[in-house]
Amino acid sequence: MGARHSGREAALQMLFQIEASGATVDQVSALFWRNFEADVEGREYANEAIVGVHDNVAALDKAISSASSHWRIERMAAVDRNILRLGAWELLHRNDVPRAVILDEAIELAKSYGTAESSAFVNGVLNTIAETTGRKDTDRS
Repeated sequence: MGARHSGREAALQMLFQIEASGATVDQVSALFWRNFEADVEGREYANEAIVGVHDNVAALDKAISSASSHWRIERMAAVDRNILRLGAWELLHRNDVPRAVILDEAIELAKSYGTAESSAFVNGVLNTIAETTGRKDTDRS
């Protein structure tokens, strides 16, 4: 498991905790890192992600709502909603991460933490966001 994958996993857990508890980003981050270890790159990525999602949650939720026909953001499962927020943040704010990696990682998180239907739902919504925003994979040749 790579550093960014573990960072995404940690970020998802912290985003879920922030939403469930109403605690601040700083409170949840301090508590999480006091109890769990991570390599430097994974920890930095997780911290950047939770701040990025938190600071942009209204815009991310708007993009998710627009991409998920017939699903209001508040009706989505909390795990799915936070995976979508993380993936949408990466698609919109992390041009250094290829689109395919973002989608693959979000699908893997959905398979690990969501329901049997979560991975297909997450894939569909994030793919729509990527298409709508014109996000393409960078040429890595």
